[in-house]
Amino acid sequence: MDYLFKSERLGFRNWEENDLDALYEVNSDPQVMEFFPKCPSRDETLDFIHRMQKQFSKNGFCYFAVELLESKELIGFIGIAEQTYEADFTPCVDIGWRIGTKYWFKGYATEGAKATLKFAKESTSLSEILSVAPAINTKSESVMKKIGMEKLRNFDHPLLLNDSRLKECILYSLKL
Repeated sequence: MDYLFKSERLGFRNWEENDLDALYEVNSDPQVMEFFPKCPSRDETLDFIHRMQKQFSKNGFCYFAVELLESKELIGFIGIAEQTYEADFTPCVDIGWRIGTKYWFKGYATEGAKATLKFAKESTSLSEILSVAPAINTKSESVMKKIGMEKLRNFDHPLLLNDSRLKECILYSLKL
């Protein structure tokens, strides 16, 4: 497999149609999707893959498909993507991750996020990367801190205003 870039244990690539089953399995896990309003349907998962392929074609980056180098298993995604929802800090590029539960607590999110930031610094003209998560998502906030991001503030996410559990979000930043 030709990867766009690698970390010690992970390979990062653009999406392929045959990634649908593996990503849908990740998206269907209630533990993985604990801090989202719902689990995406199979069609919504396919739409995500197509959206990421388009972002990659346009920008040279997206939330990348991530595989274990040793086994070539797709574990989820880690990457950077354009965000255009209505907020005082958008449009922006944010870093994000979603990994299947059987790959949790192995340091993959932190390792992959650091590799993504190195890729962004070396391969894009971006000067800043943001990260957003619901305030109750302490696991993601922990990764944000481990990769050197700084908290800017809390805010009410415009796409989550009707969800009292998730609407308060944290905003982190890292200058490249």
